[in-house]
Amino acid sequence: MKAVSRRLVLAGLAAAGAGLGALSANAQAPKEIRIDYATYNPVSLVLKERGTLEKALAPEGITVRWVQSAGSNKALEFLNAGSIDFGSTAGAAALIGKINGNPIKSIYVYSRPEWTALVTGAKSEITRVADLKGKRVAVTRGTDPHIFLVRALAEAKLTEKDVKLVLLQHADGRLALERGDVDAWAGLDPLMAAAEIESGAKLFHRKAEDNTWGILNVREAFANEHPALVRKVLAAYEEARAYALANRAELKKVLVDYTKLSDAVIERQLTRTELTHSAIGQAQADTILAAGLALKEAGVLPATTDIKAVVDNLLDRRFAAASN
Repeated sequence: MKAVSRRLVLAGLAAAGAGLGALSANAQAPKEIRIDYATYNPVSLVLKERGTLEKALAPEGITVRWVQSAGSNKALEFLNAGSIDFGSTAGAAALIGKINGNPIKSIYVYSRPEWTALVTGAKSEITRVADLKGKRVAVTRGTDPHIFLVRALAEAKLTEKDVKLVLLQHADGRLALERGDVDAWAGLDPLMAAAEIESGAKLFHRKAEDNTWGILNVREAFANEHPALVRKVLAAYEEARAYALANRAELKKVLVDYTKLSDAVIERQLTRTELTHSAIGQAQADTILAAGLALKEAGVLPATTDIKAVVDNLLDRRFAAASN
């Protein structure tokens, strides 16, 4: 817990510095908007591919810069550093970021996925979470798969100390599992689907309700200074989401093109990805709160953390009309 406390202090100092910078910033419209895209956020790929946001912002002379996020942890790093304005994460990952001082607001739902599960190799004898005791588990800290793993271990009366965590980014975690360097992996789609189809990997622990929502976040300073631009971004997201729902074949093609994975893999990912939600509200708050309370109970978050207060501060519902 001492290490956690040190991280919280450092993150708090960084957030304070960012806040001071925001106060002195010129609130004139920016020349460009920086937004991420990610293979775990199919709507972002459609938005990028179709140029919807570029068209919406062109009359104002604003350009769009796209930055790829390899996981929620990377999106949160980019947001905290101010290198992007909008970033895609899991809801619970955004919560941890907020607790650690990341000055963000969660403003939109891009998916309701079952995008994570605990995965093992085709020939593994691991069949339940309890079998992980003493085993090597690949995981990406600060992401929904990490949070999912912590909650699964807690339900099996285990903690992170009972396993040997191997900290890797998602793609490297999959490779480590397939090479036999680890015994299990906290997986993330579409890489998880690829491991299933291409190497016979087994999803030995699934729990859809413990997957937190796919959430779009914005830097708090940007939201306060440019609320009209936030609404334009969400309107473009809505157009892309509606297109994805109405054109499944095109959605699949975009995912195949960006991931370089097969049709079968992407089809598996899409069977676990629901795109029928957009406005952020109570359902997301409840799911993120449940994850936060579970992490607090597991000792991952400080015992003094007021999870509900952080969730209430994280979710910004004033832009919901732009996503309806």
